[in-house]
Amino acid sequence: MAEPRYRRPAMLDMEMADQIEGDIDPADRALIAHETAAAIVGQARESGDPELVGRLVRLVDEEGIDTVAMLWSRADAHTLPGALWRIYMIREWVKHDAEMVARSYHHGVQAAHVRHAIAGVEDPPGPDEVRSLADSVLSGVFSGDLAVALERAGAFCRVVATGAAFEAQSDEGHADARAHRTTMRAAQLLRTGEDLEKCAAMWREDRLD
Repeated sequence: MAEPRYRRPAMLDMEMADQIEGDIDPADRALIAHETAAAIVGQARESGDPELVGRLVRLVDEEGIDTVAMLWSRADAHTLPGALWRIYMIREWVKHDAEMVARSYHHGVQAAHVRHAIAGVEDPPGPDEVRSLADSVLSGVFSGDLAVALERAGAFCRVVATGAAFEAQSDEGHADARAHRTTMRAAQLLRTGEDLEKCAAMWREDRLD
């Protein structure tokens, strides 16, 4: 099946986006989110430039999470900007908490081995491996099959969620506060995984915009 072509909207460059006031009309904010997401993804995929893809992968490193949050954090989960926001946040989380993420991923692999195969984290899954996966997934958004990149991100979240749920269960009765936090994290990761997998299906149906 051929990969759907993304409809190109009007362009909005990053310099213009940086000057947008924080308190703007919700309709305008939604329009900006969709246009910037489509423009950035569309330009990267059409250019096929590895250097451009690399800069986009490092966008948060160079511009800060606030820039990405301003553009896409309020977008609906089942949209292109909503998917981009979630994938950038996954990368940021993995970058800062790689050891914890790797531990939860390791605990989740046996119970979610199919999702592990989809995610594509190298064995054994340590901090370097989960960081590499986060970069690889984000790179795949801007080159290659975008639906596959979204599916990999969703599967990754599900495996980590499974491991976190196991950890929470192990903590019950002697570390209840930590168990509660870990349970909440697992639930959030599961929702994120489901959202990204739905976005992958919508992209294949040419309905993700």
